[in-house]
Amino acid sequence: MLLTGEYFVLDGAKALALPVRFGQSLHVRESPGSEIVWNSHDHTGEVWFSAKFDLLDFKATKTTDPAISDPLTQILKAACRLNSDFLSKWKKYRVDTYLEFDRQWGLGSSSTLISCLAQWADANPYLLLFNTLGGSGYDVACANAEGPILYQLGEEELHIQHVDFEPSFKNQLYVVYLGQKQDSGAARKHYYQHRSQSNGALQQISDLSEQILEATTLSAFEKALIEHETIIARSLNLQPVKETRFADYWGAVKSLGAWGGDFVLATSASSAQETRAYFQNKGLPTIFTFDELLLNTPDSVEPLVG
Repeated sequence: MLLTGEYFVLDGAKALALPVRFGQSLHVRESPGSEIVWNSHDHTGEVWFSAKFDLLDFKATKTTDPAISDPLTQILKAACRLNSDFLSKWKKYRVDTYLEFDRQWGLGSSSTLISCLAQWADANPYLLLFNTLGGSGYDVACANAEGPILYQLGEEELHIQHVDFEPSFKNQLYVVYLGQKQDSGAARKHYYQHRSQSNGALQQISDLSEQILEATTLSAFEKALIEHETIIARSLNLQPVKETRFADYWGAVKSLGAWGGDFVLATSASSAQETRAYFQNKGLPTIFTFDELLLNTPDSVEPLVG
């Protein structure tokens, strides 16, 4: 989950990224044959996608959804280009993937898949991402991280710094699911069309990432969040989510990742009960607290679902 740096991380802004507890696993079994039998399972264990791929060209000979199997074909081909030994044996592979979260949540089903496939192929996960789906790579970094990171995409290399981010006011931070899955590709396209208007926003966003990481009070944290939202809105001609959906909310509200969908971060000096009631009344019952969502907290717990 990208707390800061959305959009501008693509051009080298420093971003604060928070790995979440929920991930994805990939299981492979081998047998005689010459195809890949693929089944993707959702968080309930149900198969939501299946396909068969020919090992000669990795095209799907059978699929429940070409919009899923076509990118998978490209990823498998790219993995073979990165490691010529991958899938070079004449075998049948049964591949099963298992999500630990609702796939509509947008918590990184693509990035965790890239990470898993890279491990199977013994290939560089970032090159596999850049050569196929594209993006900044922060989500792949999160897929392999055990805690929060500062991520920066350089011209020649990636900069990944593991950091401590467990503020004293963490009990006043909530992550709310908006019920709208955002198209990351469309969001990147919008950014590239408008980034010429940024006027120094790259450095400002990097500085705010540091400020948000180092904030010692809720008020300082909220001030930096609001400034971050203002810069993104002004640079990309977008409206902050608090203005469009939560104008009457008492705390700060910040979009997480691509604007317009998935999740927001909300701060609250009010009680958890009052905060949850506010979002439930907006038709948004799925709320995570800081400790419920982040990977580096001690106990695994369920989200607050009303």
